[in-house]
Amino acid sequence: MMPMGPTRAELLTAVERSPQAAAVHDRDAWVGLFADGGRIEDPVGSRPHRGPAEIAQFYDTFIGPRDIAFHRDVDIVAGSTVIRDLELEVAMGAADPGTGNAAVTMRIPAYLRYALQDTETDTETGAGPRIAELQAYWELPAMVFQFVRNGTRAVPVGLQLAGDLLRNQGPVGAVGFAAGFRGVGARPRSHGRRRFIRLLDDLCAGDEVSVRRTLRRDARVQSGESAPLGASKLTAMTAGGSWRKVIVSGASAVAGIDSEAGRAVLIADLTPTRIRRVRYFVDDAARDG
Repeated sequence: MMPMGPTRAELLTAVERSPQAAAVHDRDAWVGLFADGGRIEDPVGSRPHRGPAEIAQFYDTFIGPRDIAFHRDVDIVAGSTVIRDLELEVAMGAADPGTGNAAVTMRIPAYLRYALQDTETDTETGAGPRIAELQAYWELPAMVFQFVRNGTRAVPVGLQLAGDLLRNQGPVGAVGFAAGFRGVGARPRSHGRRRFIRLLDDLCAGDEVSVRRTLRRDARVQSGESAPLGASKLTAMTAGGSWRKVIVSGASAVAGIDSEAGRAVLIADLTPTRIRRVRYFVDDAARDG
């Protein structure tokens, strides 16, 4: 008999350990959530962090010095991948003695993609699946614009972040983070963003001809991480739905699609001239039902 993979509950528990460890600033617990060859791309488009040492540097720069609240909207479990649609509330800088509020607080719309790796559950620690890959889709330019709107309060916080980047990751790491500003859809009116929104409109309208025209013949259309789906089936699954919350991060675009069948997330890989791949993530429970 083939061994069974992690259950839905085990996958969600593994994912939930990340905000839990971040909330109590438990560095060892947070870094330990990742598999030995684990990888973080946060935001998508920036230089990835690979392996325990770089993941620890990522924690020291972006997680440890901040208070981060995860306002979850929906979790989608597809195979061994969990897509979390949420808003991040990030508090930075020393708290005001009078109000107790952080110097700068930002709310960042995001999608998180956790690709989980099955491991043998430890009955003493409760450890189960570990994170092989974490991708955070959020828009760095929009975050920076929100940050600078805090005026003079943002100055010392920005200097602290710059210092943390250089101290923990060096000039190469700082440049790697800044790479998140680039991307085929980074500008609000970019061709990549408009092309993706046009695809969403056509999918929800059930217009297969236009969907095929936008995707072109060589685009890969997949269910979940890798199962072939095709433009015809994708259009049938999304027809009559509505899309929401477009995020363009690096060379990827993400949106939620809500339909009678349930809630789903579409991730597209973009080039300057076309969409080369789309992955449609719908919860296993909704698909099987």
